[in-house]
Amino acid sequence: MGSTGSIGTQALEVVASDPEHYDVVALGAGGRSPERLAAQAEAFRPAAIAVADPGAAADVARRVPWCEVRGGPEALASVSADADIVVNGVVGFAGLPVTLAALSAGRRLALANKESLISAGPLVAKVRATPGAEIIPVDSEHCAVHQCLRAGSGSASGSASGSVADRVARIVLTASGGPFRGRSRAELEAVTIDDALAHPTWAMGPKITIDSSTLMNKGLEVIEAHELFGASHGIGYDQIEVVVHPQSIVHSMVEFGDGATIAQLSRPDMRLPVAYALAYPQRATRAFGGIDWADARHLDFEPPDREAFPCLGLAYDAGREGGTAPAWLNAANEVAVAAFLAGEISWLAIPDVLKAVLDRHDGATADSAEAVIAVDRRARAAARTVIDRKLTNA
Repeated sequence: MGSTGSIGTQALEVVASDPEHYDVVALGAGGRSPERLAAQAEAFRPAAIAVADPGAAADVARRVPWCEVRGGPEALASVSADADIVVNGVVGFAGLPVTLAALSAGRRLALANKESLISAGPLVAKVRATPGAEIIPVDSEHCAVHQCLRAGSGSASGSASGSVADRVARIVLTASGGPFRGRSRAELEAVTIDDALAHPTWAMGPKITIDSSTLMNKGLEVIEAHELFGASHGIGYDQIEVVVHPQSIVHSMVEFGDGATIAQLSRPDMRLPVAYALAYPQRATRAFGGIDWADARHLDFEPPDREAFPCLGLAYDAGREGGTAPAWLNAANEVAVAAFLAGEISWLAIPDVLKAVLDRHDGATADSAEAVIAVDRRARAAARTVIDRKLTNA
């Protein structure tokens, strides 16, 4: 799902590289690129195509009359129980129904949609307990942690010899630092949209690229790491750290109680975590991201500058508050990033909007999908109000 986006297209590259092991059962996308979706269908011949936009679904159906095409807001979730593995590459909050549908059906979820866990962690935890359901993270950092925990304990859950919490001292997520690494807050006052979209090491979609420039992407990953590896094993936010690593070779690390640190290294290539999630518990049969050690001359690490990049601290605040605070922050961030890309607010205004909206968190609980959707809607409205006031006062 999300087949026409960055993760989706790379997942299809992985599938195409190993046709003996994988078949595409269904493709799904929002509908912004019906011609690309139809081309993918011609190449991979799925049994069904899901398109969130009904109008785009009709367009796709005309292009591939031989294939079943489902359209509408529930379309992507409706095909998410049809395969052994569901790759969720949908961007933003729209990926939540896919996550819930796949796990509720007892499928393996190759998860690249971090907003599912951030916005609805308690709800996802419930359906994650469905027999057969499992999450293998596709985000490079969380895939790295999964591999490190597996190497250090015999399994990613730590079941080989006691609880992970008994042996894990720290989870360390690495961040490239984005295009503005090393700049002070004063130096960031005049950055442009093009500046923020010029990521030094990763090729990603615009929303995620902006999140990387503000370090919000890393903050959301801290919350996601807690949901994936911490909530059920007693690993708290104080044990999840972020370190800036501009080469993007070390994708994350786990420090164990005996002082040993295990890290996962590779070149920046999202096909590696996709392939890992598809092949698990085996290793993939095709290589992606191998390192040329003649070129890898040095690996640098430094602490993040939380004064210049306050979004990271806001994410920790929301995670520690718990409940629907992460959902509140995530929704506000999606609105703020969209406003920045539309030229409505400056780059520096993004954390200001998030702080103002997080201060308005209403403390609601997330005990159902409807409740999460309602929280998301209220937070978006609050963010829009804050932005409109900024525009009025400008």
